[in-house]
Amino acid sequence: MEKTTHLLNAVDQLLANTSEDWKKTLTHICELLQKEVAHYDWVGFYFSDFDTRTLHLKAFAGIPTDHTTIPFGKGICGQVAESNKNFVVPDVHAQDNYIACSISVKSEIVVPLFKDGKNIGQIDIDSNQIDPFGAADEALLEAINKRVKDIIPENYLT
Repeated sequence: MEKTTHLLNAVDQLLANTSEDWKKTLTHICELLQKEVAHYDWVGFYFSDFDTRTLHLKAFAGIPTDHTTIPFGKGICGQVAESNKNFVVPDVHAQDNYIACSISVKSEIVVPLFKDGKNIGQIDIDSNQIDPFGAADEALLEAINKRVKDIIPENYLT
């Protein structure tokens, strides 16, 4: 709980003190989470293009990925774009519809980001450990997304 409070306070500071564009602020949040949470090896924010039914990576921390655009329904992120529900994958190798970003990734958690009741994107975390994500991770990421939604502009794909 203390770690969660510390992280949420740090996110609040980043959001309150931002004079940068929103994507830079999201990148700083990704970097904070990757640095502060040992099992967060890659952290990114994807946003939905409803016309093309694709997700687009707008901010991340970790090893660069080739998966900067993901079709709805494909992989864990694409499934969350359609289900509007958190998706925790304890072992990605046991998942049929998984997009491999790195051979070292063992597990993943994806939490949708809602603005005005609509799933406009998501935060995606990859871990190099098997089954490290729990209820505290889900609660933390949900709380971050509730804070982040306020800085996301209507034209978030530009």
